[in-house]
Amino acid sequence: MPYSRPTARLFLSATLSLAGLVAAQAATVSDEDKAFVAKVSQGGMYEVELGKLAEDKGARQDIKDQGNTEAHDHGLVGDKLKSIATSAGLSFPDTLNAEFQGRLDRMKSLSGAAFDSAYVKDMKAIHDADGAAFAKEVKSGTNPDLKAFAAETYRIVQRHLGELGAKTN
Repeated sequence: MPYSRPTARLFLSATLSLAGLVAAQAATVSDEDKAFVAKVSQGGMYEVELGKLAEDKGARQDIKDQGNTEAHDHGLVGDKLKSIATSAGLSFPDTLNAEFQGRLDRMKSLSGAAFDSAYVKDMKAIHDADGAAFAKEVKSGTNPDLKAFAAETYRIVQRHLGELGAKTN
């Protein structure tokens, strides 16, 4: 059954309004916001995968436990970032890029104390880099949802750095 003219006009008007809303949301995302999402989405996915690897390959129990924490926390953070990014009209990667896949492959080749030491060193490095990206987004980001996400997640990154700092190489 075809729509009546008033119903068709209402449907068209609602569709155009929704398209305008999506365009307005995308317009509130700067190039810096886009770069932030691209960078920390990769770092977060890497931390999840490396955390899972530490759960399996860690020689020490504290490394296994930290891996579990990293995989859990960054999985939740990644889900939240994906939700914010997609609602802002941004694409979100599903796989690691070549740089992070290479880092993960290198870690897979290690075992025992060598793995534990490399794990702590690499996790400190990625948390330092991501922490700087979160702090920058809080200060100069343009999308309010991404800024709020960055402020909240920065605290998680700082907590993880404290936990990692307590681990000896």
